[in-house]
Amino acid sequence: MELNLTGKTAIVTGGSAGIGLACAGALFREGVRILIAGRNPKRLEKAVQSIDSAGADSRGQVFTISADLTDAGGVRRVEKEAIKLLQNIDILINCAGAARAGAFFELSDQDFLDAWQLKLLGYIRMVRAIVPHMAARRDGRIVNIIGAAGRTPPSTFLAGSTTNAALINFTRGISRELARDDIRINAISPGSTATERSKRLIRQTAEAKGISIDEAMAETVGSIPTGRLVDPSEIADLALFLVSDRAASITGAEILMDGGRTPGM
Repeated sequence: MELNLTGKTAIVTGGSAGIGLACAGALFREGVRILIAGRNPKRLEKAVQSIDSAGADSRGQVFTISADLTDAGGVRRVEKEAIKLLQNIDILINCAGAARAGAFFELSDQDFLDAWQLKLLGYIRMVRAIVPHMAARRDGRIVNIIGAAGRTPPSTFLAGSTTNAALINFTRGISRELARDDIRINAISPGSTATERSKRLIRQTAEAKGISIDEAMAETVGSIPTGRLVDPSEIADLALFLVSDRAASITGAEILMDGGRTPGM
């Protein structure tokens, strides 16, 4: 399917690993010029090497910026660097998040605040910073990578699931206003995904339940009708579709990609 993304520009937050890295790599291979934002400079450097090696024939470009999106100043730095390097911003993919799993009564207020500051407020601040640039050109595409826990919250992932539920609400609520300026915003909610972060969450869940990591993994996979974790490349493929003109009439939508795990609507 021809997506016609060559020459577009994009920001990917949380793009140094996992789903964000998969999205950045997919955009690069489509010929998109990308700014990846992340907190760890070494991981950002490795991300660039990984993307370059996997897309040697691409006409895309990849830049990085080390920024902490829990801080409003970090968001402003990303905005300024994006305008400096990319001139305009066609695409924003929000994917920065690091909520920890654990038994509810062992989670502190700070665990909740950390999750809300990075992912909930980080996404909201990025949208607030970047939308005016899109609105000035009357064209923009935003994808928020959220998570199926926003619909079916496990008792061991409440900091993350409350964040996700709020972001689903935000994405739907802001979509009508953004549509006035021809800006589309959608959400992808993955289930358990084959990333390093997912392994960490499995380990934390095992500790909270008092079971082995292997048992926690078997429990997770066993609850997925397709019998496997989601591959990050599948999420990246869907994100590409949503930011392309092939999805011109899709906005305010949340698409679940969880192997059929979420019951009901």
